[in-house]
Amino acid sequence: MHMIREIDISDAKEIQKICKTSLGYDVDISTVENQIKKLSCDNKNHILEVYEDENIKKVIGFVHAQVYESVYSDTGLNILGLAVDPDFRSNGVGKKLMGYIEKYATDNGISFIRLNSANHRVEAHKFYESIGYKCDKLQKRFIKYFNI
Repeated sequence: MHMIREIDISDAKEIQKICKTSLGYDVDISTVENQIKKLSCDNKNHILEVYEDENIKKVIGFVHAQVYESVYSDTGLNILGLAVDPDFRSNGVGKKLMGYIEKYATDNGISFIRLNSANHRVEAHKFYESIGYKCDKLQKRFIKYFNI
C-alpha cells in the first residue's frame, strides 16, 4: 500500500537521504528540518508532498512545487524538487507524484507547470518527456552567495 501525503517534520531523515542519493545534494539534517517547518506552513505557495510506502513505513519519494507568478505570464507551478529513492525507481512513484501536482494545478486553475533539469540528467529528461513535458529552452544559471 502506498500513499501521497503532506510532508511532516518526522520525514526529515528520509528526505535528507533521498536528496543525497537521488539529487546529489548533501545537506545537513537541521537545514532539512528547518526548511520543512518553514515551507509546510506556507501551503498557499509551496506544495510539498511525500510518497510513503506503507508496507515498510518509509518515505521513498517527494515532490516540491512552488506557485510561479510573473508579470508576463499566467500563474503556474515551478517544480523545485522531484526525487525518488534509487532503490524504488521505475515503479511509477515519480509519475504518481507528478500526477498529484498536475491534479493540484488543474483543480486550482493553474495553467502550466515548469521545471529545470540539469543538462547531464538524461534519464530525468526521458522521464519528463514520457509524461508529456517538452524542453522549450536551454539556459545558463547564474548564482551569487552571501556570507550571512
